[in-house]
Amino acid sequence: MNISPRGIGGPTSILALTMGEPAGVGGELTLKAWHRRKELPLPFVALDNAERLIQLAGKLGIPTPIKRVRSPMQAVEVFHSSLPVLDIPLAEPCVAGQLTSANAVSVINSIDLAVSHALAGRVSGVVTIPINKHALYESGFSYPGHTEYLAKLSGSDVEPVMMLACDGLRTVPVTTHLSLRNVLDALTADLIISQTRITTDALAQDFGLRAPRIAIAGLNPHAGEDGTMGDEEKLVIEPAITKLKEMGLNVAGPYPPDTLFSAALRPSYDAAICMYHDQALIPIKTLDFSGGVNITLGLPFVRTSPDHGTALDIAGKGIADETSLINASRVAAEIAHHRNAPHQAATG
Repeated sequence: MNISPRGIGGPTSILALTMGEPAGVGGELTLKAWHRRKELPLPFVALDNAERLIQLAGKLGIPTPIKRVRSPMQAVEVFHSSLPVLDIPLAEPCVAGQLTSANAVSVINSIDLAVSHALAGRVSGVVTIPINKHALYESGFSYPGHTEYLAKLSGSDVEPVMMLACDGLRTVPVTTHLSLRNVLDALTADLIISQTRITTDALAQDFGLRAPRIAIAGLNPHAGEDGTMGDEEKLVIEPAITKLKEMGLNVAGPYPPDTLFSAALRPSYDAAICMYHDQALIPIKTLDFSGGVNITLGLPFVRTSPDHGTALDIAGKGIADETSLINASRVAAEIAHHRNAPHQAATG
């Protein structure tokens, strides 16, 4: 796989932050992140509703000068003194914590605009604020989530891969939003091979790791214990590992899931390939509940996201923690830097 470094190395070094669910905590996080702008390696432009952010800043007591801008380039110029906003109209006024499908089109418009800027090289990457799938589904949205929709917009023929990351750990779920019952049918050796190859390539290109070390988790207790606790390891996972080794990848496993994420084993690998959603997310959220980052691998542009949801229960209360958004912005900037390195070497 060769991910084209589009969106990086152009004249504008800035990240695009999407609106996310307007009734959630996304607006509050955007405001708080701007107030911590000196901690960020790149500025950002909010693709959001300016009036909503103005009202939210007043309600929460977060005084924030907001500047409507017409382009990412203009946003770079004002970021040091104002929160730049590429204004997205809302269909109806937003009430914190109260979902409405009427504003779903605004949520999608924000994503569409961010991706178009990324593909055109006007922003260095996209940081997506969490969406509420139920509200989008009610409006006719037919994609399982952000990742699948972004893949469609990108035109990429590579299946996107979800990576979760925090300090000291990266995990990749081979299957994502499926019930455990359905995981068994969806899990195949080909899928494990594909996801592991994309992960390995991305670790090299996006994180500068020359020889990524990959640990592959088992599915069953004790990794099946020689078939006595399940045979998926012998029939599916081990053949995939054998094939990956034949391809020259540095992989090992299958490891018992109850020990793979221990402090003793984590330093021995650069990413863990997990068999299902919670196997990948539980260790990340246990280690760093507020600071984890969701990264999409396999796209022709940089995309990260906070590793949490819309938090409707605390929306509008001023208590949402912006750490994950800050970290997502930092990771996006790091990936943009690594993707730009070959471009800089070729043109410098």
